[in-house]
Amino acid sequence: MTQWLNALPTLITFAPLIGLAVLLFLPQDKTRAHRMVGIVGTLPSLVLALVMFGRFDPLKQGLQWAQSIPWFDIPLGLINRQAPATKLVFNYSMGVDGLSMPLVVLTCLVATLAAIASVYVKQRTKAYYTLLLLLLVGMNGVFLSANFFLFFIFFEVTLVAAFFLIGIWGFLGREKAANHFLLYNGLGSGFLLFAMIGLLLLSGSLDYATIQQQAGGLVKQLHLLEPQQVSLVWLIFISLIVAFAIKLPMFPFHSWMLRVHVEAPTPVVMIHSGVLLKMGAYGLIRFGVGFFPGLMDRAATVLAVLGLVNILYGAILAFVETELKRVLAYSSVSHMGIILFGLAAMNEAGLKGAVFQSVSHGLISALLFFIVGSLYERTKTTELNELGGLAKPMPILSGLLLFGGMALLGLPGLSGFISEFMAFLGLFQERPVVAAVGALGLVLAAAYTLRACLKTTFGPLKERFSDTADVKGWEVGSLFTLVFLIVVIGVYPAVLAYPMEQTLEVILAGIGG
Repeated sequence: MTQWLNALPTLITFAPLIGLAVLLFLPQDKTRAHRMVGIVGTLPSLVLALVMFGRFDPLKQGLQWAQSIPWFDIPLGLINRQAPATKLVFNYSMGVDGLSMPLVVLTCLVATLAAIASVYVKQRTKAYYTLLLLLLVGMNGVFLSANFFLFFIFFEVTLVAAFFLIGIWGFLGREKAANHFLLYNGLGSGFLLFAMIGLLLLSGSLDYATIQQQAGGLVKQLHLLEPQQVSLVWLIFISLIVAFAIKLPMFPFHSWMLRVHVEAPTPVVMIHSGVLLKMGAYGLIRFGVGFFPGLMDRAATVLAVLGLVNILYGAILAFVETELKRVLAYSSVSHMGIILFGLAAMNEAGLKGAVFQSVSHGLISALLFFIVGSLYERTKTTELNELGGLAKPMPILSGLLLFGGMALLGLPGLSGFISEFMAFLGLFQERPVVAAVGALGLVLAAAYTLRACLKTTFGPLKERFSDTADVKGWEVGSLFTLVFLIVVIGVYPAVLAYPMEQTLEVILAGIGG
């Protein structure tokens, strides 16, 4: 039993491969079987993630269920000729802490709900669910890795799987959206690869614990280093920031995300908005703040200004958009700015707000895009000017849309409120002027959210929508699961705050917080 529990990170990561293997042996025309295997294939990871969350010790520092197994090695002379050792060992290192724990649960939950929402996918279902399960492997691996090389491999797996899911099963502009996704994220991977090589040169290892110790020590002694070493440290840091700024996305690297939100199939958008974007936030906290706290502190003002641009730019464009998916896409740009606000605060409240916003927005965006996908299947449009009056034939779905909108704009008692409150509270303590201007984005959020909800659900009803069916039985469970979690986090935020306290204390100690 103990050995089984110690292997939880590995089991959670690779459990979807069981479903993937079963799919490979199913005939191409067994669409119903593909759906069943695809949905059931996500469940082991979800169950194990919930077991891990239930057994997680919030008072314990460092990684829990940590594994570190020698994987392969290379001659150390290729890295550092003056090093006394003869070889550099690359470890298969996995584990979870208070930062990654909530994101793992979020990933497994959103993936399961996306698999359920994929019942509307009609063509090439075998390949679709195979890629969906592969994407889940990559996402879990990103959050559970404790070694940069392993992180990079899983990061690339998510890129490849998402590219094909967007390019094959998306809407009319799917190929252009997939190409933009690959171009921008491939560029981010290039920066990430450079940073990985640089960290290997600095620390002689790619395990997180070693890098954190070595890199943090170098930053504290920058004034004692040679100019070449100082330049290398800054180049590594900037490469990490750019790589995860593209993934977040941060203005001006956001245009690819808008195309994906509009053209990708709805279940993929649920995963993309709910999880993949959060890899950017995770990377900025884990590698930016965790490895280079001193440099992040110096760059905090720039991050705050860029966060302000994200918030206002996304909110203004969301307000003038006339297509529902694009409204939510620009809304995501705006809400990622709140994560940047939390990071720029560089204090406990701000960092908690950044993590809360990552989880909260993941749940809210998954709910809203699930609803949008259901609306599209019934009406075949997401243009606000063509919708209207849907509250009459679809009262439950319309009510859920309004609930999601209220959560998105930060209504007290829902998860969106507590996450925004902590991020802004943290920044008000450090940079009150920037935070005050950024608060205008919250006003705009109320405006564009209510505008989109009212145009969709109220007003004159189009005759062709008069007999449109409301939510189906299989949709109810998924939608109300998300509603329940959004309420729980909003009413009882300690369910997220308590597990992450020890991890954030270690990070704050590095920045003198």
